[in-house]
Amino acid sequence: MLRLTRLRLTRYRSYAAAELRFGAPMVVFTGPNGAGKTNLLEAISLLGPGRGLRGARISEVAAGATPPWSVSGHFDDGLGGFEIGTGSLEEGSAERRAFRLDGEKIRTQADLAERVAAVWITPQMDRLFQESAGGRRRFLDRLAMALEPHLAREVTAYEAAMAGRNRLLSKGRAEAAWLAGLEDAMARHGIAIAASRRALVARLNAAMEGGAAGAFPAAILALQCPAAALLAEMPALAAEDALRASWAAARARDAAAGATLGGPHRADLLFTHAAKAMPAGLCSTGEQKALLISTVLAHAGLIAAARGFAPLLLLDEVAAHLDEERRAALFDALAALPAQSFLTGTDAGVFTPVADQAEHWRITPGGAHPAPLSLGA
Repeated sequence: MLRLTRLRLTRYRSYAAAELRFGAPMVVFTGPNGAGKTNLLEAISLLGPGRGLRGARISEVAAGATPPWSVSGHFDDGLGGFEIGTGSLEEGSAERRAFRLDGEKIRTQADLAERVAAVWITPQMDRLFQESAGGRRRFLDRLAMALEPHLAREVTAYEAAMAGRNRLLSKGRAEAAWLAGLEDAMARHGIAIAASRRALVARLNAAMEGGAAGAFPAAILALQCPAAALLAEMPALAAEDALRASWAAARARDAAAGATLGGPHRADLLFTHAAKAMPAGLCSTGEQKALLISTVLAHAGLIAAARGFAPLLLLDEVAAHLDEERRAALFDALAALPAQSFLTGTDAGVFTPVADQAEHWRITPGGAHPAPLSLGA
């Protein structure tokens, strides 16, 4: 099991300075709204690649909006451990941050994905099934990158090539050869992205059909993506050719729109409640939450089997919104997974069923204090 054993914060959001040490596979943060519980989960999420569970601008996380700030974590991986640190740069853009692994600079965030992964559920994700495809696509890619860290490079390269294509099209007189070169890069990276997404969806469906969701309702996932559809019909190289041809034919349309209107960046992830054969968007709020939990639990099991360690699970205000039966099912599932989980809530009493296996921290504005769960709030 990959475990975070120490978390240090300096000038990070509501924390001027804090150090928390963890020894249990389940960690619970409780306290009133606004005390800083989610700030701790976000800090942990920033120890991996990406912009964290809030997707915040880097300049927003500094205490008092005044850098510098830093977050560091020590991880026990059974092989001697390692430390990851991140924070604002002393000089340069306020929107860039530095990374260090055991004190040495890390060139790219993709290098972090090789060492640690985190998956989260937040209250904002309750809107996942009603909002646009973008949120569901980002959710899918976070899961896919945790399984295949190289996907982060593919996504970055695809987006860079697409941005270049859009710029050339906006000028109105782009050289066809330049556009063809960018479209070639988009096709190569785009098919790689679609293949990873398609493989993950198939593996998640198989895992949930096999009972990985435990007592939670299984979801049936479907990837709605023209690039993935091509892969279902032809080899990867032929699919790349088809994508290139589609973008070449759409240059005039995309130039008029000011954007590339087709491709893997337009994909969507569809959820269906398996037992009810009902689209998730038509399910109750409780059922939607349960489907999201079942997907994350199945994913954690896949990562553990494929990579030798499970992702850190960051569950913000999840248990409080489940009925007693599903709450018990969640605790049982977390205890069975080879994963470290961090949960937040306003009521410590919600977590008394796991008092013998979880560490509890009472969170107050700017501070964190260990406290027995049996003492309640």
